[in-house]
Amino acid sequence: MWAWFKSPLVWILGVSGNDCVILDMAYGGLRRGVMRHHLLRTVVLVGLSIGLTVFFFRSADLGTVIAEIGRARLDFIGAAFIAISMSFVVRTRRWQLLLTPLASVAFVSAARSTAIGFAVTALLPGRLGEIVRPYLLARREKLSSSATLATVVVERFFDLFALVFFLGVFLLFFAGTLHEADSEVLTSLETGGLVAAAVAVVGLVIVVVSARVPESISAGLGIVEKRIWGRTGTWVSLAIGRFLSGFSAAGELGLLLKTLAWSVLVWGFVALSAWFTCLAFGISLPLSGSVLLTVLMALGVAVPTPGGVGGFHAVVQVGLTSLFAIQLDLAVGVALVLHAVAFGPVTIAGAIWMVRDGVSFSSAVGLVSSERRN
Repeated sequence: MWAWFKSPLVWILGVSGNDCVILDMAYGGLRRGVMRHHLLRTVVLVGLSIGLTVFFFRSADLGTVIAEIGRARLDFIGAAFIAISMSFVVRTRRWQLLLTPLASVAFVSAARSTAIGFAVTALLPGRLGEIVRPYLLARREKLSSSATLATVVVERFFDLFALVFFLGVFLLFFAGTLHEADSEVLTSLETGGLVAAAVAVVGLVIVVVSARVPESISAGLGIVEKRIWGRTGTWVSLAIGRFLSGFSAAGELGLLLKTLAWSVLVWGFVALSAWFTCLAFGISLPLSGSVLLTVLMALGVAVPTPGGVGGFHAVVQVGLTSLFAIQLDLAVGVALVLHAVAFGPVTIAGAIWMVRDGVSFSSAVGLVSSERRN
């Protein structure tokens, strides 16, 4: 890698002789620093996962939890699996829409990369699957890696927008149904919802503007390049230009509205799976309650532990006990099954595709590293 990168860097900096030796030493130190950073990050995330898992089980009676799971109705659990599988189908279709300006990507190809990405996220810390997924698709379909990655960034803003929409609808029309809710938890949820709404709106505005006026952004980059490097057309502007091309779908009103609708449908199926899971345990949540539970599930998954382990469980448990007054052992059982429903099918599908395609976890992560160097 360094041999490939060193020549243009030497040309840019205008160094030679002993300065090149110093540059080699600096690179070695930087590489060791990056490795230490990755190791420290992994240790912290695994430690966080363990800590949250301990918090999750701290006051639960495992015998009672197992008994609650054993009494769960399998027909409703099966319905939950069907609903979550439909969310995966809709999620894949939405990604196809976002990829439309770049290329016509087959559903199976998008589904394969998505499933493998979920499997990597489920088993490795740091949500690496979100990066592996676009790079795998870009390699298979011969697309720009940075542009494909940008479509995933756009996806996350649409997801946030849909979840904020769900939370807003619940707080405006159904908050009064939480008669036994912890007021502090509810207030924190309302505050977090306002912050998330602001981030979602600002993010979507930036994406849409970037998609609709790419020429203006290129002109601005040209001015910055001229001042810093004394010329235009450097690798910086080329890389940013390729990345912003992944925002193109947001610049077309029809595609934008379709993607927003598909995003609401994605999380609607997730909410339906949560509703069926609660019914399996004899918890008669209204559909509006399952919508709120879905927001909590997404919040738990946002913690970058492997597969959301710990974060997902702790947030769902606190939500069920504090907002819906569900008994602790029952809430622990529901959280465990909800996690299995949410991650099980797509992780298994991703693992099967990895075996069929000869993709290992190390090769998937290595692909990302090699693409970044390019």
